[in-house]
Amino acid sequence: MTKVGAAIVLAAILAALAGPAVMPFNPSDQELALRLEGPSARHWFGLDELGRDILARVLVGARISLLVGLIVVGVSSTIGTLLGSIAGYFGGVVDEILSRLMDILLAFPGLLLAIAMVAVLGPSLTNVILALSLIGWVGYARLVRGQVLRARELEFVQAARALGASIPRILGQHIIPTALPAVTVQATLGMGGAILAEAALSFLGLGVQPPTPSWGTMLSYGRAHMLEAPHLTIFPGIAIAVLVLGFNFLGDGLRDALDPQARKQT
Repeated sequence: MTKVGAAIVLAAILAALAGPAVMPFNPSDQELALRLEGPSARHWFGLDELGRDILARVLVGARISLLVGLIVVGVSSTIGTLLGSIAGYFGGVVDEILSRLMDILLAFPGLLLAIAMVAVLGPSLTNVILALSLIGWVGYARLVRGQVLRARELEFVQAARALGASIPRILGQHIIPTALPAVTVQATLGMGGAILAEAALSFLGLGVQPPTPSWGTMLSYGRAHMLEAPHLTIFPGIAIAVLVLGFNFLGDGLRDALDPQARKQT
């Protein structure tokens, strides 16, 4: 399944980067006379309610989804790794404060918090990324904290401390690298979660605003024509499902490769 996941992700990246450039149709061009036309030899995915080519819009929407996933995962993993390392290494009051903050954020559904934050900040792609990043760091922080609690007692870490190495040096060169395999797996799985969350927020009208194509927005507008033009929702829905599944397959494969102990337990 790892190869399948990697192939799906690679195909999605290539399609997002090169697809819009080679497409003969602009995602904003309208053919109102052919609105809601189904898939054909000219328009493989058909046309939407404004006569725009759905394939062209799905390809541009892939750019939005991958961009959101990369930024959210990058920011979340960086913040989470930093705070998780601090909590695990120092312990005591610092660990207690950060752990309680993580518990509070985990007590609420992440998507619900994101909806509330975007509703307050206003619907836009930037605010979606900000909201998902501010919520997504918690999982990485808890993961890294557990890794640091175990790594700080290892002999080479104790030796570095005895030799007078600074805390940033101990964390950066000795402790955090031991957590990177687990963070890599979490980040790969987190890409699928971020893509799904962005689609959900856009579906609710809180994410990417028209006329910029977004898979969630396409689903939202397409549901009004489910009976007469089901292709409006079928193709964006398939794109979301396949890409999220690809990242999940890839993440599971990386977990098996980077954590043999977890593989033996399963």
